[in-house]
Amino acid sequence: MSFRWLSRGNASSGMGVSDHSKGTFMDLKRKRVHRYVIFKIDEKKKEVVVEKTGGPAESYGDFAAALPENDCRYAVYDYDFVTSDNCQKSKIFFIAWSPSTSPIRAKMLYATSRERFRRDLDGVHCEIQATDPTEMDLEVLKERAN
Repeated sequence: MSFRWLSRGNASSGMGVSDHSKGTFMDLKRKRVHRYVIFKIDEKKKEVVVEKTGGPAESYGDFAAALPENDCRYAVYDYDFVTSDNCQKSKIFFIAWSPSTSPIRAKMLYATSRERFRRDLDGVHCEIQATDPTEMDLEVLKERAN
């Protein structure tokens, strides 16, 4: 009996995820060496790769400015906050950035690959789908973190 069909991807499975992408996410999660990581789909390699990382001292404004205005990306952001009980906490946000001005092909590619990529990022606390900057404003993160 042959099980070759088990290892083949299909159109709905999305892109693969590079080992470097997984490792960079783990560095953000465990070692906290990054404030954020921005990922893009490399169509030639057929996988999600790291495009940019932000150091621990970078702000949310730096992160938002690093996202392209007219193209889709995935990103994770390590959000630090203080609870009403005065406890220091951190939550990792997964952001699917798909601006309305991005090409239709890019929107479709990122939409079909999102769930597969998201499953590989174990430890994400909250998810945001954003089509314009107001949908992923710092106030939105504050609200979702509590």
